[in-house]
Amino acid sequence: MASHRKSRPAGTRVAGIRTPALATAALTSVALLSQTANATPSDDKPSLEEVEKKVDDLYRQAESATEKYNATKEKTTKQRKKVDTLLDDVAQRTQKLNDAREELGSYAAAQYRTGASAPDTATFLLADSPQDYFDQTQLMSRMTGRQKEAVDEYVTEQSATMKKRQEASESLAALTESQSDLRTAKATVQQKLADARELLSQLTAEEKARLAAIEKQKQEEAARKAEELARQQAAAEQQAREEAAAQQESSESGSTTGSNTSTSTSTSPTSPSTDSSYATKAEKALAFARAQIGKPYVWGATGPDSYDCSGLTQAAWKAAGVDIPRVTYDQVNAGTTVSLSNAQPGDLVFFYDDVTHVGIYIGNGMMIHAPKPGTYVREESIYYDGESSIHSVVRPA
Repeated sequence: MASHRKSRPAGTRVAGIRTPALATAALTSVALLSQTANATPSDDKPSLEEVEKKVDDLYRQAESATEKYNATKEKTTKQRKKVDTLLDDVAQRTQKLNDAREELGSYAAAQYRTGASAPDTATFLLADSPQDYFDQTQLMSRMTGRQKEAVDEYVTEQSATMKKRQEASESLAALTESQSDLRTAKATVQQKLADARELLSQLTAEEKARLAAIEKQKQEEAARKAEELARQQAAAEQQAREEAAAQQESSESGSTTGSNTSTSTSTSPTSPSTDSSYATKAEKALAFARAQIGKPYVWGATGPDSYDCSGLTQAAWKAAGVDIPRVTYDQVNAGTTVSLSNAQPGDLVFFYDDVTHVGIYIGNGMMIHAPKPGTYVREESIYYDGESSIHSVVRPA
């Protein structure tokens, strides 16, 4: 019986060994497959630098979402208070309306007992919307002075109550919308933080060690820049003292010779008393901020056990008797903007183009701030995230 097996082409195999051409092709294919298998996981995995940037971006986005959450929460609180006030007002007006309605009912009942057009009068007095009846001259003419006064009171109270009910209804709708925005902002923060934690959890122990080394290097560079700023500020202060001393000496010399005596008591635009007043308040704010060091960052927190960045600065200045707004977007406008070179202890330092982070300056290029989730309130260089991240400096009092 003939075999159906195909015959092998001559020269393709000798003693179980492939020809050089085919062997080379096979080895190349195996090598490529091996490289692909080994390369696929690492090619898909982002580099450590990419992970670091992504995590930093996520934390910044979370902080931005936190400030939006804070603003919405503050707005919601105010709206809730307004709604409660309106509802209390409506309840009081409704009671007055019911009292006026009862008084009109007593007049209708009296007319009914005397037989004086009782059905029509009672209908108009007790109707839900009796205004159409009130305009009937013949009916109003039959009323006494007190009855007319009662009708006027009823109409006025009814109109005011309807307006307040409408206002309360609109405020409730706005409150409901704000509460929805609040839930959305909260979910956004939580998602950003979850994404950041997920990225960090995928790092190996070696990668985490390298990341810590990179962070340490950044901190050292930030500290160097802070020292440089401290030297510049010290030099500027020394120069200002020398100029003030020279001006004082010149003034005293002029006073001795009797020339221009009246100007010897003039003060500079920024008087010592003004500086002293601010320094006193700033000292109290800084004392409070220092007492919070070591407490955890918690988004949306305003103390006393935890803080976010703007919650800390607001609480610190409140301890000094100065009320500033809740969120960074408003805090940045709650004072006088000064140059970084003129920054004084107590000033607020804002970061990033969207003004989503803030710390309180303590001098020498350093600040106290609540950095980000997973960290604690601490002292740190204002250059902690690079010089370009600084947005502005504001003196709040």
